[in-house]
Formats: sequence, C-alpha cells, structure tokens
Amino acid sequence: MTAHDELQLVTFALDAECFALPVRVVREILDHERAFRIPNGPRHFLGLCNVRGQGVPVIDLRMRLGLPPVEPTSATRVLVVDVALGERALTLGIVVDRVFEVTTVRKDEIEAAPDIGARWANDYIDGVVRRDQSFVVIVNLARLLSEKEAADLASGLASGLGAAPESWRAA
Repeated sequence: MTAHDELQLVTFALDAECFALPVRVVREILDHERAFRIPNGPRHFLGLCNVRGQGVPVIDLRMRLGLPPVEPTSATRVLVVDVALGERALTLGIVVDRVFEVTTVRKDEIEAAPDIGARWANDYIDGVVRRDQSFVVIVNLARLLSEKEAADLASGLASGLGAAPESWRAA
C-alpha cells in the first residue's frame, strides 16, 4: 500500500459525534481563546483571533452545522485551517469540542455520504469511515461554506475592524 492509497485525518468531536478533516488543510491546533467579536456577523461567526500576528476569522463549527452552542471547556480547540476557494486560500479558525488524534485511513475504507431519500444538506460530507461501532464523517470545508459566506469572511474581515458585510446584517 502506498501513501496515495491512504488519507491522513485529524479527528475531532462535535457533541457526541466524530468528524475529521484532511491533515493537509489543518495548519495548526490551538487552545481555545475567546475571539475578538465583530458586530453584525452570523451566529456561527465568533470573531477574530490572533494567529502569529494574523487576524483570522473564527467560526463555531457546531453552530454552522445547526447544533446548539455550548460553553468552551478545557478540551475545546481551534483548528486553524486553509480552505481552498478557487485559486486562493482562506485561513480560518474552526472551534471544535475536542480533538482526538491524527489517524490514517485507507481510501477504499471511505464510503459516500448516505442517501436517506430526502433533501438534506450533506454536500459538505466528503465521505464516512466506519470506526468500531461508530462513524467518522469527513468534512469538506470549502463546500460547507457557501461561496458568498466565504467571500464575506475573506473580504469583510481582511480590512480588520471594518463594517460587517451587508449579507450578515440579516443573519
């Protein structure tokens, strides 16, 4: 088996479920610190954090996926990720309940997102891996963020403390 047959994943928890991101998109894992709040953002946008001198937008992945917010604990982490958006990358902080490990899976172990016969927003799921009696859901952040949302995060926050993009005001 070659490295091309495998995928390294960072696994993490949201609520009682296990999710993963490919290692190649995760720049670093930080302890949670409260973000500098920017007014008029969507509920899941927590604000900005300072990552090595760079203002990085931070989102609560729980809330972005429709889960209720929770207070951070000592296990709460921020995954600093680079999300490919066309020909550029958006650096983003993703708040997760806890990080488990970096693991390697065989690509032939990855199953497609389940079809439940109804419309549901599963297009952000790159695949599912069975682990013990449970599953690990592999998230595609570029598809999770709408193009408009990603553009708002990139442009509206690039100016630092400028006004929030118009699209956020109704959120």
